[in-house]
Amino acid sequence: MRIYCPLIFLMKKSLVRTRPVALSPALVAGSMLCVFAAQAADDPPLVVASLDTVVVTATRSAQPITDVVADVTVVDRDQIDRSGAVGLADVLSRIPGITVARNGGPASTTSVFLRGAEGRFTAVFVDGVRIDSQATGGATWNAIPLAQVDRIEVLRGPAAAIYGSDAVAGVVQIFTRQGEEGFFPSVRVGVGSHNTRELGATVRGGQGAFDYALGVSGERSDGFNALPAGNPDRDGYRTESFSGRMGWKPAQGHKLEATLLDSRQKSGFDGFAPGVDDQSLHDLQSAGLNWDARWSEVWSTRVGYTRGTDRYETTPFSYLTETRISSWLVRNELKLGQALLSVDLERREDRLRNSSTVPTVSDRSQNAIAAGYGLRAGAHTLQLNARHDDDSEFGGQSTGSVAYAYAITPTLRATVSAGTAFRAPTLFQRFSIYGTPDLKAESGRNVEAGLNWQAGTSRASVVVFRNRVSDLIDYVSGPGPCVNGVGAFAGCYGNVGQARYSGVTLSGGARVGTVNLGGSLDLLRPKNAETGRLLPRRAEVQAMLTADSQLAAWRLGGELQHVGKRFNDVANTQALSAYTLLNLSASTSVGRDWTLLARVDNATDKAYESVLGYATAGRTFYLGLSWAPR
Repeated sequence: MRIYCPLIFLMKKSLVRTRPVALSPALVAGSMLCVFAAQAADDPPLVVASLDTVVVTATRSAQPITDVVADVTVVDRDQIDRSGAVGLADVLSRIPGITVARNGGPASTTSVFLRGAEGRFTAVFVDGVRIDSQATGGATWNAIPLAQVDRIEVLRGPAAAIYGSDAVAGVVQIFTRQGEEGFFPSVRVGVGSHNTRELGATVRGGQGAFDYALGVSGERSDGFNALPAGNPDRDGYRTESFSGRMGWKPAQGHKLEATLLDSRQKSGFDGFAPGVDDQSLHDLQSAGLNWDARWSEVWSTRVGYTRGTDRYETTPFSYLTETRISSWLVRNELKLGQALLSVDLERREDRLRNSSTVPTVSDRSQNAIAAGYGLRAGAHTLQLNARHDDDSEFGGQSTGSVAYAYAITPTLRATVSAGTAFRAPTLFQRFSIYGTPDLKAESGRNVEAGLNWQAGTSRASVVVFRNRVSDLIDYVSGPGPCVNGVGAFAGCYGNVGQARYSGVTLSGGARVGTVNLGGSLDLLRPKNAETGRLLPRRAEVQAMLTADSQLAAWRLGGELQHVGKRFNDVANTQALSAYTLLNLSASTSVGRDWTLLARVDNATDKAYESVLGYATAGRTFYLGLSWAPR
């Protein structure tokens, strides 16, 4: 550990040496993390289950996490259950490199910034189905039901050479539950602050060639007033969701699988007219049909069709937008000794129906060919990817990436990578009444390097990155009219900006006696490359410390989450104060198959804002009871 602590100190000093006072909470967090890891270095090595984790998102091929060169975090269902989190964004906010901003409660408009980048620069998939809004750009996080999530994989760094458009900052892939041999039912009920109540049930199983997993859940809450200076009402919400996965193996080495997720959410929000009970209706669906075929020990094929639909409507002031993304994928993998070669043929079709587009329905398609080459030979790991996308509207985009890892010792590995990426302009940016049809794609160039150390239950990593994005699309207010066949407007979208996202992420964990300790520290510089100002609602400093331990029959846990000062506006004149939250949890078995979970979030009742003028929850309580026969 003597290698890491001085390295961390030097990087913090060089990266943000002009603002030493603002870093004090993060410096404390980083110092504590070093102490924890150093103490645990003397403990006897124990088996760590995470070493057996298999990751799909990094290359689109299943591989052990120890073989992955990319910067990846995996969150499983046990971690989600122990967190007691209400929404998906609450889970993501605890992952290194992610900042969350929200206009109120769990069902309100949510922005997720990966490594400080715009939300639209993160490609999002549910069971391999791409989720995106061609109106706002990026996924509508508040519409993805956490109750149906079994696993989350977060890939930090560009992946357009694998997934095409959108993956400029990274990829978040969400998996619902899947079946296995046997029969495994479960039920969960929970209540919490703001008259929140939830009920969910799942059943998983399989026999012979068939397997299945079904889940249904409902959640309601009276909420709280999201806009204190606006309507004096409580902005509650109601969510119902269903997920299903069915698999069939007609022959050895072959499997057909169908997946479905359906989520319907109704929530209150405060619009621009005081005294109006504004409501939003959000429907999110993902459906996929895939065939996996293993022809031999060295050759396998995957053929799939997926469709993601995102529909958003407001009342009583009528607004409607609906995005539909259909994708076809043919993937072939060939093992060449210690190497894996993959070739993808993919087609994506986007369709937008929006009350502000001209015409009201617009669409486009992208055809792509991609190739990947991965090699692990002794201490060396190499990953190469290249892709070309041909867009029906503005031509071709070629992207590529190279990543290399070297195992310096059995416990210490160094990584380095570089990659290019792009985000095609949304159909709204091109065809709405504010659109510009000849917009160019936003493009990014990223380089990063890292060190990863793991010995027994002790681990530590540091990743340094820099990502430059050109032709950034932004709304430009008048003068300078946009004309889309119905007249001129005082503003429009244009390729007018450049952004630079740079920083360092430190993370680690250790077991000290009976206590499991973990932590992360993000030092970010998300800046407008032309003005030098910080991008809105993104902190330069974020830190997380976690601890949990078994005490008699109870599992006790705590989290300390710090988010530094941010600015709400592009001019950096509206400051959002730093805040630190304390979350506490406790769980215990209350019978052979029953588990009780209690959680207190924001235990100190800290008042803070992630978006200027919008309230956040104060101290909240949650009590849940689950039944899962073993």
